[in-house]
Amino acid sequence: MADVFIVCTDGLKGMSEAIEAAWPAAVHQTCVIHLVRGTLRYTSRKDWQHLTVDLRAIYTAATAAAAEAQLEEFTDKWGDKYPAVIRLWREAWPRFIPFLDYDQEIRKVIYSTNMVESLNSRFRQATRRRGHFPTEQAALKVLYLVLREKSRNGSNLLSVRIYGWKKALNAFALTYSDRINNN
Repeated sequence: MADVFIVCTDGLKGMSEAIEAAWPAAVHQTCVIHLVRGTLRYTSRKDWQHLTVDLRAIYTAATAAAAEAQLEEFTDKWGDKYPAVIRLWREAWPRFIPFLDYDQEIRKVIYSTNMVESLNSRFRQATRRRGHFPTEQAALKVLYLVLREKSRNGSNLLSVRIYGWKKALNAFALTYSDRINNN
């Protein structure tokens, strides 16, 4: 892969350096869902309903400045009770805000790593069942069969449609017109 526009990760240490070394022009985005889950780890379950509403106002803000204002409101409301949550968001902020620069169409596609994690989970499950493989080719065949396997609704992973992908692709084409290759 020669070029990557955006890389969404779950915040593993060293990931930023690896991305920058491999694709210097790529934008590194923190997975919003992982950030919310990390927030909920520090909070009481009885506050989750109100916290998630306040967090949604941050990550659905129209601009980075609006998100910053929402974070300040969030800090005023929850900072005394959950200072670790505020620290978590402040530390993640530089890797959280890049996706706010994009259109809504792109945001829907890049805010989470869950789709990739689901695919990796299916791959791990298939390879664990079989133990070891005599050749690399045998392992690749199993992974291909996982992709082709029919699900309950009759589709397979190769035919899964990403909701809003065509709109996102159009927005990518406009945003990265100098880097995108239409072939």
